[in-house]
Amino acid sequence: MFFQKELRRQPEFWEGVRDQSHVSMGIAAWGLMTGVAMVKSGLSVLEAVLMTLIVFAGSAQLASVPMLVGGAPVWVIVAAAFCVNLRFVVFSAHLRPYMMHLPLWQRLVSGYVMVDLTYVFFTRRFPVPGKTPEERLSQQAYMMGNCAINYLAWMGASLVGIALSNVIPTAWGLGFAGILALVGVLASMANSGLRVVSVGVSGAAAVAAWALPLKLNIVVAIASAVAVCLVIEAVRAPRDPSGAQRV
Repeated sequence: MFFQKELRRQPEFWEGVRDQSHVSMGIAAWGLMTGVAMVKSGLSVLEAVLMTLIVFAGSAQLASVPMLVGGAPVWVIVAAAFCVNLRFVVFSAHLRPYMMHLPLWQRLVSGYVMVDLTYVFFTRRFPVPGKTPEERLSQQAYMMGNCAINYLAWMGASLVGIALSNVIPTAWGLGFAGILALVGVLASMANSGLRVVSVGVSGAAAVAAWALPLKLNIVVAIASAVAVCLVIEAVRAPRDPSGAQRV
């Protein structure tokens, strides 16, 4: 889809490329760190390459690799990866009106390459779904241009990290570079009061539950943030005269 001529002819495709290019170095740093971390954790080079190409989800990869190496039960690994990626269920529900005119295979590909920052850029650029074929084509072009740069930055850096994992010293602090990349993603998305609350609650819960085995503090953090935000929305919803929920 990235290289369909019809999409590349649209000015919005290159607009999406430019927008994502501004943050691609952070994505590449995170991808490099993830590639190194997978091999350093005990995966073979082949396993790390396959995980990178198939999973394409840095947070889920980093959450599941220690469990795989530690021999955790499959259901725990699946549950952790599922919880880490629950946000994509919300993304999918929001983007459904934008995508339902596309064939199934294109919707599946779009879902696979969609990432956090692409969602942020796309919804900021197009707050409402297109109503005409021309508007829909422009929106699809922007999304694919944005996704193309993210995909290339992530995959390229992750594969480089895998290839150089045995020559890159852990002391270089690549883990910290990855954390900085995640902080950048987080800061760009925490643009409302409720989202700031969810960040604070999840961070506090993750630290409080740090001693739990098998990285279950991640599950606790997600569950706590979701529960608190649902309660806040339920309490304040009747006070909103428009009846619309704010996020």
